[in-house]
Formats: sequence, C-alpha cells, structure tokens
Amino acid sequence: MALRVARRGAVDPFIVMEVLRAANERMAAGEAVIHMEIGQPSTPAPLGVRRAAQAALEADRLGYTDALGIAPLREAIAAHYARRHGVAVDPARVAVTIGSSGGFVLAFLTAFDAGDRVVLTDPSYPCYRNMLASLGIEVVHVPTGPETRFQPTPALLDRVPGRIDGLVVASPSNPTGSMLDAAEIAALAGYCEARGIRLVSDEIYHGLTYGRREATALAASRSAIVVNSFSKYFSMTGWRVGWLVLPEDLVSPVERMGQNLFINAPTLSQLAAVAAFDCTDELEGNVRRYAENRALLLEALPRAGFGRFAEADGAFYFYCDIAHLTNDSRDFCRRMLAETGVAATPGLDFDPARGATTMRFSYAGATADMAEAARRLERWIRR
Repeated sequence: MALRVARRGAVDPFIVMEVLRAANERMAAGEAVIHMEIGQPSTPAPLGVRRAAQAALEADRLGYTDALGIAPLREAIAAHYARRHGVAVDPARVAVTIGSSGGFVLAFLTAFDAGDRVVLTDPSYPCYRNMLASLGIEVVHVPTGPETRFQPTPALLDRVPGRIDGLVVASPSNPTGSMLDAAEIAALAGYCEARGIRLVSDEIYHGLTYGRREATALAASRSAIVVNSFSKYFSMTGWRVGWLVLPEDLVSPVERMGQNLFINAPTLSQLAAVAAFDCTDELEGNVRRYAENRALLLEALPRAGFGRFAEADGAFYFYCDIAHLTNDSRDFCRRMLAETGVAATPGLDFDPARGATTMRFSYAGATADMAEAARRLERWIRR
C-alpha cells in the first residue's frame, strides 16, 4: 500500500531556483552564463562581518542562543531603526530569524490560522503564496498594474469580496522594484488597523533605493509585523540571518514557535551580523554599483526590445512586459538562456495569472556583465 504524502507539500515550485539550476548545468558544461535570474548580491559579506566571523570561530563556543537571538544583535537592529528612520524600537520586540524566509514562516504561523484570508498583490514574491498555502491559509490575489505602481491601495482592498485577515506588502517590491512612500504606508496601516487586518511589511530591500528614501511601516503602526534581512543590502544571503520587528502581542508566540521549530538562527551568523551595521561605507559602495547598473539598463533594455517595465525605484530588478515578444515567458527564458547565455526569471513565478507575458531581470551583478547581457539580448531579439 502506498503511503500518503501530505497535501501541503504540493505547493508550486520556486521557478527562479529551477532557472538557476539550468544556468548552473550550463556552466558545468563549460558554457558561459550571465546571471540575471537570482535576486542576490554578487558581492561578498562586508569585510567587518567576515572578520567578526573569524574571531567568533576562534573564540566562541557557538552553542545555542536564545530563540529570539543574541542581545547585542537585537540591540543593534533596534538602534538601526532609530538611526535610519527616527523610530524607537524596543529590542525586546526584535526576533532574529533564519533569514527573512524563517521570519515569514514564524510571522504567518503566529498571526494567522488555517482558513484565514490574506491578501497578496500580483505580481509578488512567490514564496509568500506558497508558504501561506502550505499552512492552509487562503491567498486572496489582487491584481495590480502601472496605475498603482504595482502596489496595493485602500481602494483596491475595498473591492475584495469577503473578509480580509491579513495583508502582505513589500516596499521596495520584488519583482517590480516599486515603492510605497510614507503617506501610502500610513494609509494602508490605518486601513488595516480600522478593520482588524494584520499588516505584514516586507522591508528586505531597504537601503537599496535610487533617488528616494524608503519608509518603514514601524513609523505608521505598532500592530504591523516588519520583516527584514541581512541578505540584500548587507550582502549576506548564504549566512541565513534576518529579523522580525513584532507587535507586543506576537513576541511571546514567535518566541515559543521559534523554540520548537528552529531553536535559534545560526549562532555564527548572529555574532558576525552585529558588525554589519558598522560597514556602511562598503555597503553604500555596493549600492552605487547597483545604481550604475540600473542607469545602464534603463538605456540598454529598451534598445534590446525590453522597453516596457515597472517603475524601479528600489531593489535591483526590472519587471518587463514582453507581450510583444511571447505569450510563454517560461519557454522564452529557457530559449534565451540556451541561445544567449543570459539567465532571467519568467513572470509566471510572480504572477500565475498574467506572468506568461512578463519577466524579471536582476541587475545585482558586475556592471560589465550587465552591459554584455544587454548587447547579447539586443543581437538575439534582432535575429
């Protein structure tokens, strides 16, 4: 008799990881690849972080920590909000997590029950919907477009039939790079608080902005859950360390859930991450390189045939409309990798209903690689 496999495992794949696997297979066969599919910095962790990790390896036992994280890191995260945003955060409200992914798992488990209804905008980061679905939480899809800069608004939420228990927002957004300003976040926070909706604010691309300063939901709401990470601005993807800033009613539930699921975030990564906030010069140098890449592609992508894309004021992505080129973005990206060596992500990862005619480019790589990718794409589209 065949054994049963739980239905929660039947979630959609994270397509970008499949693209990455195909790109790596191409590289293993000796073919060159320009990576524009994966959303990670191509720079290493800051020097200060690496030195702190080396010192910890030599001197620290690297045992378990408190489930919410080591006190020096929680204090450093709280100080970061005071310094960057002028917002006072009690370190007791900070939970250090296994990347933002672990943070979302803890947030969704403690804020929502099976059967609750959580609004996501389309397009959005695919793991939101896959995590929620695996937990038995109903995902309510709200399509967005250029008219709202691919962001939710109270007017859009008013059109949602039935009750809403939660709303996930991202600013800057993956995949579009669009942002909510302080007034827009405050309007959404007020809307949610008035209706008993839990707001979850994904702020993992904070620091990666061009011409505009990001705003945090912490300035507008004490009931919102804020998710952040050391992966993007701090260039520490593989270190798997992130954080939550929690409303007071969720601190204890997250602590208990974290104790049982994870025990703690990696101790070495926590100890090293304390130093990340002292590496501003190096990190801002990375942002300047992203800005150079962005400027280059703002000119080069339209020449290559990818001229219709979302307003990209933050993160390191262009989300392109390719309806004039294909109605099958997955096959288009597969052929593009095979014929040009440029890897990018089909829009179906971010918008299952409309993503067959969109795709995402990441410009987190070296500037020379971005320029070469644009040249290859222009030649390919012309052919």
